[in-house]
Amino acid sequence: MAAELDFSPPEIPEPTFMENILHYGLFFGAIFQLICVLAIILPIPKSYKTDTESSEMKSSEMMKKPRNVATSVSKKPKKETKKKR
Repeated sequence: MAAELDFSPPEIPEPTFMENILHYGLFFGAIFQLICVLAIILPIPKSYKTDTESSEMKSSEMMKKPRNVATSVSKKPKKETKKKR
């Protein structure tokens, strides 16, 4: 009876080209997701250059805002006159 038992591993067919693409694509997707999660958890500190650029942009926005406020002030009386009619 012991001679009848076959303990050899089962034959596994070689993976096809599409199975290989799927296999490595899943690994690539998992690594990409880990990188995205780490980017959320560990934010990169801003450098000095980006701080100066953002302050320059804010100062230029401040210069533009008074002009927009002046135009909105001139529009308000027109709306009020329409409401009075």
